[in-house]
Amino acid sequence: MLALQAEGSELTTIEGLAPAGELHPLQTAFWEQHGLQCGFCTPGFIMAATALLADNPDPTEEEIGRGLEGNLCRCT
Repeated sequence: MLALQAEGSELTTIEGLAPAGELHPLQTAFWEQHGLQCGFCTPGFIMAATALLADNPDPTEEEIGRGLEGNLCRCT
């Protein structure tokens, strides 16, 4: 999506998940499970997981894989 295509829409960034300075539960889970490497790809994974869980609160392992497959991590 181009920025122009988002005109009039509400967008949430990684910073918007924790506006009060407290980590969002997904951010905490990634941290506790050592899901962070260099940090470059982490926001994309967390935002994709947030969107997935908003649409499907109880995804299967396969659905999780499909929900995250567009994110690339060069660290691992």
